[in-house]
Amino acid sequence: MITIPYLTALTTYFSYGLLFAFGQLRDFFRNLVDWWKASNLQGYAPICLGLEDFYIRRLYLRIQDCFGRPISSPPDAWFDVVERVSNDNNKTLKRTEKVSRCLNLGSYNYLGFAAADEYCTPRVIESLKKYFASTCSSRVDGGTTALHAELEEVVADFVGKPASLVTGMGYVTNSAILPVLIGKGGLIISDSLNHNSIVNGARGSGATIRVFQHNTPSHLEKVLREHIADGQPRTHRPWKKIIVIVEGIYSMEGEICKLPEIVSICKKYKAYVYLDEAHSIGAVGKSGRGVCELLGVDTADVDIMMGTFTKSFGSCGGYIAGSKELIQYLKYTCPAHLYATSISPPAAQQIISSIKVILGEDGSSRGAQKLAQIRENSNYFRSELQKMGFEVLGDNDSPVMPIMLYNPAKIPAFSRECLKRNVAVVTVAFPATPLLLARARICISAAHTREDMIKALEVISRVGDMVGIKYFPAEPKKPQLEEIRPKVE
Repeated sequence: MITIPYLTALTTYFSYGLLFAFGQLRDFFRNLVDWWKASNLQGYAPICLGLEDFYIRRLYLRIQDCFGRPISSPPDAWFDVVERVSNDNNKTLKRTEKVSRCLNLGSYNYLGFAAADEYCTPRVIESLKKYFASTCSSRVDGGTTALHAELEEVVADFVGKPASLVTGMGYVTNSAILPVLIGKGGLIISDSLNHNSIVNGARGSGATIRVFQHNTPSHLEKVLREHIADGQPRTHRPWKKIIVIVEGIYSMEGEICKLPEIVSICKKYKAYVYLDEAHSIGAVGKSGRGVCELLGVDTADVDIMMGTFTKSFGSCGGYIAGSKELIQYLKYTCPAHLYATSISPPAAQQIISSIKVILGEDGSSRGAQKLAQIRENSNYFRSELQKMGFEVLGDNDSPVMPIMLYNPAKIPAFSRECLKRNVAVVTVAFPATPLLLARARICISAAHTREDMIKALEVISRVGDMVGIKYFPAEPKKPQLEEIRPKVE
């Protein structure tokens, strides 16, 4: 958990207080002006009431140029960012024909598969010619091709499970499958910082939901023990089933799950383990098989393994892996399988090809080199940011590196100043994070060279000094010793 410095918290609260006060004042005068105008709703209630979209109108629109920036090239280590202009104080943005070539520190291109690849791209093009862009059907109708069957076999083998089910969207994998796995009379115990897709899926299930302190196994055990003893609300009957949901790498914190301890506790209390590896599968582990491989956890001890193909594999969609009985049940009941259009065949081929590269089945060692590169890049970049005095969250080996900004004024300042220097970063604020915990989230790729990272560090350091987000004293630079060369007579 993040401990905010007292002065930083005070100034952040003060800044938000000013924004809310001026926003309310502007709304007051706007209502006075609108009172004299005839209403054109003709009896209809307004879709958005004043307070419902207050945050969007008075806070978000001021800095919306920092979000949703369009790009016009593959999201590789460098990409083209389309410039936008506004003539109404940022209420609307208009794209221009100008583009800026920027260093990409925001995309989830962990292994560099988001751009053209010598092995993957030709096979994707061939699959596009053979199957076209979409099946135009759900899996149970006419949307299952030979590629989908092969993909499910490849994924199951890669993650170490007997079977798997793939869907066309990673977010839906959680939000549509959780309500099928558990319902009324069940108990979901979720990490307090789990992804929104997990939150929505848990709420839609009808099960009782409890949270435990982020990545704290001792608190998980306390919550489990208390709720097993109490049973269901009102009736106090035993729970029909209990599922503990955690993530491999937490996308907003960059922290690696304490999976061995959590699995041990779940075994003790006979609870199922649901592991979301959206940001860890393909990115960590000796052969890219995620946190189970990294932390030495037997995949047989994880009941349900979920992941997405949008990060390390340069594609789209998600998967659920588990026992054959579980996957068969999901194929009969999961809405994402029964009603949603199946994953695009070229996207499926991209996943298959990238996994073969990772495993070395393409006849080269590029996969191993990519895995070594992402690990080296991540640890180097994180250590350098910390030496500069930034407050960086997360663990070693994680390619996700949040830099804490806190103050709302520093969100657009950091983003815009980096963009001016051709470094594209992603800033994250409320409601994606708590109000006080705004941050810039750096995502490192195996495609980044050492020169790319040195440039990025120079820009971030310069902007950090300008904006004032170096909350710790920087480490003194070690004096470089001159090489003593023997004189040749």
